[in-house]
Amino acid sequence: MEPAPREVLLFTLEGQRYGLPDEDVRELVRAARLTALPRAPSIVEGLLNLRGELLPVLDVRRRFRHPHRPLSPMDHFIVASAGARQVVLRVDRAEGLRVLAPGEWDATPRELPGVGFVAGAAKLPDGLVLVHDLRSFLSEAESLELDAALASPPETP
Repeated sequence: MEPAPREVLLFTLEGQRYGLPDEDVRELVRAARLTALPRAPSIVEGLLNLRGELLPVLDVRRRFRHPHRPLSPMDHFIVASAGARQVVLRVDRAEGLRVLAPGEWDATPRELPGVGFVAGAAKLPDGLVLVHDLRSFLSEAESLELDAALASPPETP
């Protein structure tokens, strides 16, 4: 039996398209200045103060092996759930939501060796899009290191 249709948020990074399940996406916001978070794992670019809520911004470029690029006002932030944790992904552009018909969804890629953080693939007319699972995006060690960094008092100069 084929899975029910699902909706995914498509986004681009370095000209490549990726996706996130819509149930993990909370909102899209414009790029804003980040605050450094000392002792955070290297996957964390910094903190975003979003209406009083401090959220870690994850460096998806690093995770997907793209070259580092400074923050640009043209970047988009995707506020999403990584399990119980709220996180922000900095991407080049959020393209929008796409409803996937059952025939466009393939869960097989998550079972392939070397394909981490993947929930499945969207088989679209213009190409394959890997849909990422943020629950596995941070390793257990990175998650613990981030918890410790968030709990640490700010460093004084």
